[in-house]
Amino acid sequence: MIETYKNMTPKIGNRVLIAPDSIVLGDVTIGDDASIWFQCIVRGDVNWIEIGSRVNIQDKCCLHVTVEKWPLLLEDEVSIAHNVMLHGCTVRKGALIGMSTTIMDGAEVGEGCLVAAGSLLREGFVAPPHTLVAGWPAVVKKELNPEQRELTASIWQRYVKYKDAYAQEGRIVSFAQSNIDQLRYSPGFPRN
Repeated sequence: MIETYKNMTPKIGNRVLIAPDSIVLGDVTIGDDASIWFQCIVRGDVNWIEIGSRVNIQDKCCLHVTVEKWPLLLEDEVSIAHNVMLHGCTVRKGALIGMSTTIMDGAEVGEGCLVAAGSLLREGFVAPPHTLVAGWPAVVKKELNPEQRELTASIWQRYVKYKDAYAQEGRIVSFAQSNIDQLRYSPGFPRN
C-alpha cells in the first residue's frame, strides 16, 4: 500500500515491486528495479527515506527516521534481509544486512559490507567498506574474503530476478519516472 501523508507522496521508480501487505508512506523515494517484500513498513513521516535502484527489502522489515535529524539512505544494490530494523542510518552501495539486525540513528554501513544476522549497530557506529560486522553490539571483525564479497554482491542480483518473476504474475507496482534522478539529501548527511 502506498500512502500520502501531510501532502508527501512516495516517488516510485520503474519496475518496482511493493508487496500488497507492505506500507510505504510519506517522503519516500524508491529507485528503479527495487523490491519491498511482504509485511514491510517504510515510514517517511518525520524525515525522508531514500531507497536506491535494485535494492531489496525483504519480508517484515521496518524502516523509519528521526524527526529533523536522521533521514534514512540506502544506496543502490543494497540487500536488507528478513526482519531487519533500520532507523535513521546510511547503508552504502552493495552492502548486505543480515536477518534480524538492528541499525540505529547515525550509523553508517560502508560499501560492500556484510553485516551478520542478529547484529546491533549502535548510534553513530561506522563500518568501513568491505568488512564483516557482527555482534550485539556489533564490532568490525575483519575484511571480507573473496567468497564473502561474491556472496554479498550476488544477493541483490537474485532479488531483481525474484522481483521480475513476481512481475510476470502481475504483482508489480510501476510508476512513471518522476524526480527519481533528483534524489534528496540534507546538509550534514552527505551522499558520495
